[in-house]
Parts: sequence; structure tokens; C-alpha cells
Amino acid sequence: MTHPLPPADSGAPQRFPVVVVGAGPAGLTVGTILRAASVDCLVLETETREFIEQRPRAGVIEEWAVRGLEKRGLARNLLDRAELHTACEFRFDGERYRFPYGELTGSHHFVYPQPLLVTDLVREYADARGGAIRFGVRDVRLHDVDSDRPSVSYTCPETGERQVVHCDFVAGCDGARGVSRASLPPERVRIARHDYGIGWLALLAEAPPSTDCVLFGCHESGFAGQMPRGPEVTRYYLQCPPGDDVENWPHERVWSELRERLGAAGVPPLTEGRLIEKRVLDMHDYVVEPMAHGRLFLAGDAAHLVAPIAAKGMNLALHDAFLLGDALVARLTTGDGSGLDGYAQACLRRVWDYQEFSQWLSEVYHGTAAGDPFRAGTALARLRRLFTSPTAAAAFAEQYLGTAARY
Repeated sequence: MTHPLPPADSGAPQRFPVVVVGAGPAGLTVGTILRAASVDCLVLETETREFIEQRPRAGVIEEWAVRGLEKRGLARNLLDRAELHTACEFRFDGERYRFPYGELTGSHHFVYPQPLLVTDLVREYADARGGAIRFGVRDVRLHDVDSDRPSVSYTCPETGERQVVHCDFVAGCDGARGVSRASLPPERVRIARHDYGIGWLALLAEAPPSTDCVLFGCHESGFAGQMPRGPEVTRYYLQCPPGDDVENWPHERVWSELRERLGAAGVPPLTEGRLIEKRVLDMHDYVVEPMAHGRLFLAGDAAHLVAPIAAKGMNLALHDAFLLGDALVARLTTGDGSGLDGYAQACLRRVWDYQEFSQWLSEVYHGTAAGDPFRAGTALARLRRLFTSPTAAAAFAEQYLGTAARY
């Protein structure tokens, strides 16, 4: 039965079995899993609905993650509209090398931009299943999460009044800068961090992709990547100094560098277009351990960040959400707490597997531009091995698709 959300100005006490902080892919998936099992929850989000449905983010979803969404009735639009990718292409030493991972594994990637997935999940959670959600809340705080009576408070955007919500569990899905991770006691937390010492200029171009697959350019001037986002919009990346200013990258310089770094013998010219987004991303990873404290459970970027080097972030968030949503349902409907007890350990196995692959792949992408002949030589050796050794190719394909991490 749906637990109606009291009007913001009612003064009525609020109580939900679960409060989910953050309406990204992880938080909305957890919330929808709970609603499907008739478990009430409240999702709190600091941004507006319009903002989260338009915020540009990742677009590559691994096949196992899509099957997990499909199993829970959350993939109808995705399966109808997503592009299927079965190959990628590396360009290095002035040549192009197509890597047909679909032929090697029988698996593929789905390309479905995160804003579309978030839009689907909001509609399913709030509109179709009647889940309670508040957008635009301010000053979210977590209280007594190490007790059996935690609560979450926030400032109501309509009235400016402070609201308190009592609950049994808190799902912290509010990202790297959210309140959930900050609510863990510092003396009980270890944050393992790795900084790559490089930046990526992230670009969105109003232009169709120049090929039918993802491109990786490993060039002495720096890495470049092309990631299709649909028939008329393409994501590009250019390696740059960390903390670089986007003003250093006018239109002509961007396309000149992309042409150089993605160039190869016999390839058609890039399809150029207006740049509608430019951001500099400093490449770093972190992992928070433990991912749980008392009645607070972290998921997604609140618990771990993997640089976009291997396109793993949204997939890890969904993996967390599947495990956490199912574990909360089991605990609240049958009293079985084993899923919650093993949640962090089960998540971290995949997290560390993906972090290791991201670190390995970074050296492939960036080693040729390191200014170190030894690193450049070993990076090229790794690249050549992918196209000369079936064993190396199979291992890379498994990690690239996430099929090696069977947990």
C-alpha cells in the first residue's frame, strides 16, 4: 500500500521504512525495487526533476546491468531505444584496429544516455508506482544512523520549514559530494584514492558520430575518445592537463586536436559540429570502506568513484542498487538480514575489479603521451597484443564488458 507523503506544511510527522537520499540511477533503482515489493520509501533530491532528467552523464550500460533492469521491469524504453554496440576501435601508430568483442564473447554494450534512464526511472517510481519523492530539498542531514531509530531532516523548498523523517534504514545514493558519505564517522572510514595526474576535456558535439562504434585514439599528443550518444549528438574526450581551463580550448583547437589524435590511414574525416558542452574532468578514483555504518548504506558514487576511463561508473551504481534494494526488501518483508550483512563485501568485489581494469586501461590510453619512452613502448606493446593474442583479446573483452566479474 502506498504511504502518502504529508503536505509540506502539514506539520504531520513523517515515517517511512526507508529514506533514499539522491535521485540518480542508484537511488531511483533502489526506490523502485522497494515500491515493487510494496515497501514504502521516500526519495529526497536536492535538484529539480527537470534538472536530473537533463543532466548529461554516462551512456554505456553493460549487458548484465540491462538484464538486471529488465528483470525488475525497468528496461522497456531502454530495450526499445538503446543502440547495441558489438565492437570498438583503437587508433595508434597511424593505423586503425577494430576490436569485435561481440564476436569474441557473444555479449554487447547498450548505449543509452543516463538522462534517459533517469527519466524512465523517475516515471516508474513516482508516476507509475506512486513512490514518494521530494525535489529541490535543502540542507539534508542524517541523524542517529548508528542506532535502530535513524532519521533524516531537510528544509522544505516550498515553506522553508525543517522537516524530519523517521525511518528504519537510509540508502545514501547522493554522489561524491553528498551528505551521506560525509555522515560516516571519520575514525571508522578508510578512503582509498588514486589520482592519475591527468585531465580529460569532456565535450558534447551537435554532430553525428563519425563511426558506428566507440573510438580510442592513443597518440603521443594525448588520448582522444569518441563515444556515440545518439544519431545527432556525440561525446568526445581529449586528454589535457588536470585543472585546465575550458577557455583554453576554443572550437578550432578542439577539432584540430581531435582530427590529429583520432587520425589514421584510410579513415573518413570527423563529422564536426557545434560544441554544446565543455568540462574538464580530473581523472581520479576512490573507494570508501566500509560502505555501511549502522542503518546507513552507501551506493553509487557516494561509495566509490571510478574515472570514466573504462565507462564503469553507472554500471557499478546499478550493481549496488540491485543488491541493496533486494537486501532491504528481504529485511523488511521477511526479516532476513543476510543480504544487508553481506552487502558491502559483495559490492566491493566488483568495485575493485573495475578499479583495477580502469588503472590498466589508463596506461594503454595515456602511456604513449607520457613523455617517457619506456611507458610509451609498453603501452604500444599492450595495444598490439590485443590484436595478436587471442588470449589477451578474450581477457580484455571480458573486462571491458564486465562479464568477468560474476558475483
